[in-house]
Amino acid sequence: MFVRIDAQNRGTVPGRLGRVVRGAVRGPRPESVPAWIARAGLLVGLLDVAAGVFPRFRHSRMHALAQVLPGTLGPYAAALALSCGVLLLLLAHGLRRRKRRAWRATVVLLPLGACAQFAYRHSLAGVVIPLALLWLLVRHRGEFDALPDPRSRWRALANLVVMGAGSLLLGLAIVSAHPDKLAGDPSLADRLAHVLYGLFGVDGPLDYTGRTSSTVAFSLGALGMLTALTTIYFALRPEHPAASLTEDDEARLRALLERHGARDSLGHFALRRDKAVVFSPSGKAAVCYRVVSGVMLAGGDPVGDVEAWPGAIERFMDEARAHSWTPAVMGCSETGGEVWTRETGLDALELGDEAVVDVADFSLAGRPMRNVRQMVKRIERAGYETRVRRVRDLSPAELDRIRRAADAWRGTDTERGFSMALGRIGDAADGDCLIATAHKAPDADSGPQGPHGDLKAVLHFVPWGPDGVSLDLMRRDRAADPGMNELLIVTALQAAPRHGIARVSLNFAMFRSALARGEKIGAGPVLRAWRGLLVFLSRWFQIESLYKFNAKFRPRWEPRFVVYGSPRDLPRIGWAAMQAEGFITLPRPRRPGIHPCDARHPPHSPTLEA
Repeated sequence: MFVRIDAQNRGTVPGRLGRVVRGAVRGPRPESVPAWIARAGLLVGLLDVAAGVFPRFRHSRMHALAQVLPGTLGPYAAALALSCGVLLLLLAHGLRRRKRRAWRATVVLLPLGACAQFAYRHSLAGVVIPLALLWLLVRHRGEFDALPDPRSRWRALANLVVMGAGSLLLGLAIVSAHPDKLAGDPSLADRLAHVLYGLFGVDGPLDYTGRTSSTVAFSLGALGMLTALTTIYFALRPEHPAASLTEDDEARLRALLERHGARDSLGHFALRRDKAVVFSPSGKAAVCYRVVSGVMLAGGDPVGDVEAWPGAIERFMDEARAHSWTPAVMGCSETGGEVWTRETGLDALELGDEAVVDVADFSLAGRPMRNVRQMVKRIERAGYETRVRRVRDLSPAELDRIRRAADAWRGTDTERGFSMALGRIGDAADGDCLIATAHKAPDADSGPQGPHGDLKAVLHFVPWGPDGVSLDLMRRDRAADPGMNELLIVTALQAAPRHGIARVSLNFAMFRSALARGEKIGAGPVLRAWRGLLVFLSRWFQIESLYKFNAKFRPRWEPRFVVYGSPRDLPRIGWAAMQAEGFITLPRPRRPGIHPCDARHPPHSPTLEA
């Protein structure tokens, strides 16, 4: 079940059920003025599009004025109305997010659309409604002060695909909206060909009577022009790529981790180089984040002195307000969730549990560890050898072999992970990272070695203060015997004392408490149904398998939370988190000469490569 930390609770942490009850009775937050204006802009855009597409919608009592207008003005006005409507639909989301550039563009488009409505439909309502919205925009112009998002020229390709598909569908509606003026009974292929020709400003195979032919031609030409101009704009505008960690930022973060890194097992993952960072005014704390689909997504707790966390959190929220990003935190601890909710008024839900093994308490003895013990003994008898070393103790050639093997054994096309993944192996600055490897020498029956030699599996751990490590990734050769991950985790735990390690953080298990309680006797129907849904989703997201894998090592469970602003934001935050974790990706070509393991993109949240 979900657990909520109530933002109104500013004292000690009460029972978790109490948090759920108090969180459930809190009502939804009121809609902002930009949200209502965005809806009005969406309505005006739909009216403009309808006026340009559907003939009956153009009927008006003022059609007598059409006799005094030039003959070509009607088609031009129809094309202008359609263009303004499409652009207003595209700008509605920017208005909702208080974007200044969306406000400026809408202020220009509304009077143009009003003039087109009057010239084409001769409708007073088509003039009054846009001008009323224009008055509201000017009156509340101070609400629209958000800065632009990070962007790149890849938006041009996305715009070409989306606008091209939208123009094609809208064009089919335009050519099919005049059945009484259409000559013959053209097929769908003929209509599609007419749309494609019309988008490029060329006459197609369809014939219309009267002025309808020019109206359709101008409308299709306007759609094609919109697609071309918006794509050119995105391609030629100044590039503002997503922020990355600078060398100075990384040095400051490493200094904070040196002093305070033992507090949070996810602290070292703040050094991912595809994140941006904001520091507290004193410089004693920092919040690292990435912007995904308009969500400002932080991972784990703030880095640094707990006393300085509020200053870093305030800077984070200021940055979110300046750009109208939706603030969210993935995987913070209970202490972090309390500070976030107290300082910002946000809410928190328990997302799952992190498995932490205390090295001094770990043993393969006893009945609960029988399955793991038997599996490890079986693999060792098969001739596998294990090694546990610091990154600084490996040669460059061996590090390169491990990097390439880890990439080749990845179970997905893209790396996965955000809040619990570093995104690189063997960097010179990460000499304290720990690597556990499994090797098997070839024998007469196994044939020649593969491209990675005797290397069969890899585990990579990042530092967690001076006496701990956190699991970053697990990879194994698909042809190796099952149980490689169990073997290497046991080996790492047994070798931990030699490296001064007292605690090891393993995988994060989403919704662990629901899975654990739902299978126990006495679980109610709601909990059992929720567990059943999680088991079903585990076919794609490894929810149950990660929990069961972690449970093999008898860990203690540390709860982790997601911090959010409003229940309405949760679907959007979930979508952004899935993008950040690599579950939803849009493939992009790599630059020549860049190896996948060296690219600065998100790796995993360690997943089972079984």
